[in-house]
Amino acid sequence: MGLLSQLKQKYKTLSIVGMAKNAGKTTALNYLIEEAMDDGVVLGITSTGRDGESCDLVTGTDKPRVFLDTGTIVSVPVKLYDMAEAGLEILCMTNYSTALGQIMLCRVAESGYVQIAGPVNTKDHKKMCGEMLAYGAEIILIDGAVDRKSIAAPDTSDAIILSTGAVLSRSMKKVVEETVHIVGLYQLPELEKGNVRELILAGQKRERIMLIKGERVELLDLKTGLSAGKFLDEAIDEDTEYIYIPGALTSSVISDIHPTKLKQVQFILKDPTKIFIDAMHWQQLRKKGFTAKVLENITVAALTVNPHAPAGYSFEHEALLKAMRSVIDGIPVIDVKLGGGVQ
Repeated sequence: MGLLSQLKQKYKTLSIVGMAKNAGKTTALNYLIEEAMDDGVVLGITSTGRDGESCDLVTGTDKPRVFLDTGTIVSVPVKLYDMAEAGLEILCMTNYSTALGQIMLCRVAESGYVQIAGPVNTKDHKKMCGEMLAYGAEIILIDGAVDRKSIAAPDTSDAIILSTGAVLSRSMKKVVEETVHIVGLYQLPELEKGNVRELILAGQKRERIMLIKGERVELLDLKTGLSAGKFLDEAIDEDTEYIYIPGALTSSVISDIHPTKLKQVQFILKDPTKIFIDAMHWQQLRKKGFTAKVLENITVAALTVNPHAPAGYSFEHEALLKAMRSVIDGIPVIDVKLGGGVQ
């Protein structure tokens, strides 16, 4: 059984997220599309930006194009409709707009290459995915063509496929470490149901840092942890048990908090995409007693590896695959250039 057939049994929507540009995200998308064609799975294809063009509009480098089979449901803005080499049957004109015009939902009547785009707004994306399912899509693949952090957020889809590779570093060891770090962050434990969670959810709309002290909530006049470390250190007293940060969590925030206080409190984030701390600093913080949970974590359904980098260097396929599989538990790890090989 192929990767897509396995995932289809668990999920209705999957975001494909690249850890960096040229990590192999579009190659992974095309691999899953080919699997769908072989297995007769009706796909829904959309994007959080624009994808399918032959040249990256930012870097100017060549990109893999997106080939869609007949029956596929796809979102296409008006301005990209005539650029499609595939034959497209317009199913409906949606209420969602982009810089490339209003989005149409189309069914591929004649297979071929298509440039795809969809709403950036998460709420609109979820609505549109529901419409695509109603038109017969069995599973929807969302190409994360904008910022990887926001696209990975749990509000976007049921789970993600994370694409990583040599583009991250010339050192395979560092590529593996950074990938394991991100997967670990995405799988952070969720805050248990109970009084603390209810207190945070009740005050969440105010978008302020919260200090939970027993049954009492203290709101700081701060939305984010950026430049807030000293204020947090002063605000933490012996009764403080939890700190909820609605915005970004960075190393600089934590570094200003006294180590004794750092061990005393537990940090709560909305989701793992709010954490901007690299693998080395994260491990250093954990050794100091730092702990964190999230209101909602991110399900990583699969991991794809790309041993080639645009800079011209590469790793040996099997070596990267073996190294990644040795440290990633419970998640399929595949090199799509080798034809998958789900484990």
